[in-house]
Amino acid sequence: MRDFGYTLETAMADIIDNSVTAGASTVEVLADTFAEEPWIAIIDDGKGMDEAELIEAMRPGSKNPLDERENHDLGRFGLGLKSASFSQCRQLTVISRKAGVISAATWDLDEVAKSNVWAVELEDDTSSMPAADRLPKTGTIVVWRKLDRLSTGYRHDVAKRAAEINKSLSLAERHLRLCFHRYMEGSRPVLSLLLNGRKLAPIDPFARNQKATQVDPVEVLPLSRGTVETQCFTLPYHKMMNRAAWDELGGPEGHLRTQGFYIYRERRLIIAGSWLGLARQTELTKLARVMVDIPNTMDADWKIDVRKANAQMPPVVRDRLRRIVERLQGTSKRTYKRRGQKLVDEKKLPFWSRIQQDGRIIYRPNVEHPSISGFEESLPIEFRSGFRTCIQLIGSGLPVESLHADMLGSAEDVFAEEVDFASLSEGVETAIRTLRGAGMTTSDIVASLCSNEPLRRHRDAVLTLAQDIEDGEFT
Repeated sequence: MRDFGYTLETAMADIIDNSVTAGASTVEVLADTFAEEPWIAIIDDGKGMDEAELIEAMRPGSKNPLDERENHDLGRFGLGLKSASFSQCRQLTVISRKAGVISAATWDLDEVAKSNVWAVELEDDTSSMPAADRLPKTGTIVVWRKLDRLSTGYRHDVAKRAAEINKSLSLAERHLRLCFHRYMEGSRPVLSLLLNGRKLAPIDPFARNQKATQVDPVEVLPLSRGTVETQCFTLPYHKMMNRAAWDELGGPEGHLRTQGFYIYRERRLIIAGSWLGLARQTELTKLARVMVDIPNTMDADWKIDVRKANAQMPPVVRDRLRRIVERLQGTSKRTYKRRGQKLVDEKKLPFWSRIQQDGRIIYRPNVEHPSISGFEESLPIEFRSGFRTCIQLIGSGLPVESLHADMLGSAEDVFAEEVDFASLSEGVETAIRTLRGAGMTTSDIVASLCSNEPLRRHRDAVLTLAQDIEDGEFT
């Protein structure tokens, strides 16, 4: 029971599932990591349990997975409380209050090992137990002590042990914000999550609060055991969001690893970001995400595991989702390609030309750009050939392999060097005069020059310079 494969975050989520099933509106995680004997407590204000219910809850395998459940019931096997807890600790205590009566029981694996008997210990006095004073008028506290799985290697070094547990708690925080985000969202959330007194904000993996997010209609697939609902989202291009929001969406693994399906069982996240074998995770499709909602009546069909952290897609659903994936990936690719095509649109005077040749794509400096061609014409004839050679060397020296590696890893971290306008002004002046000589108006000149970087961010300065040249104030 200790080795189902739980991590701290999946173990905590499993305990919180019980709180949601019990109708809790607030769940708080408390942790004392610097104590001589560190502990973690999960406190909820649900309906609580009397002694008989508590003893039954402490029994391993207290539910039949084939039993019919209420829609809000996030349990399945009746193993979660015990298996999740034992995966992290050797001593589990549950304190609960219902109808004004407090009941408490403890499993201590060390005592079980000594006696070789699975006998739960009922507690008469809870006053000295961690977090016992935080028990709501109605609700439950799950206390983990003897955190042997979280303090391996640092049992006698309090500082290092605390740092290790706090690191795990930090990772768990993000997981909980994501796992229960649909319970925590909206003007009237049904669940509040707190960590050591700090209220946690939900993380919406679909960025529905961003105006540029593309949202498809909900699609419904009726099946014999319930209805599967899917909805597709295409995230905005990273430059259309602030960096903090973009990084939070991608998390520590980044957007490349978090694209794909988000499987929810009764609004509780089971799988976060995977194409489940239907597609490859690529840079061009990393904006694509699919929300898949399944009811708890389909647990067996989806083979939901004990940890509620893994599932397998039924064949009939797989066929439907394969078509959805093909369509959605096309949308994500178009978002990138459309933006890329704008950067090399000949009508917008790009600094780089994109050329398709013999099945290859080649990028080279656009020598027809007025700032380049105009400067070349201002050179003495004997220098022009050398100037062209320098431009060709810059183009042929484009570090394609390095760019490819960086873009695959995290394209949003790749930037062109920022240049102040003073360094560009001579070239911009040349370009403006060249375009004026071709009969273009000032507004058209500014629109063309500032359609791409590096001049896009200097639009006001380009406009001022163009007007000064038009008025004859800049000679």
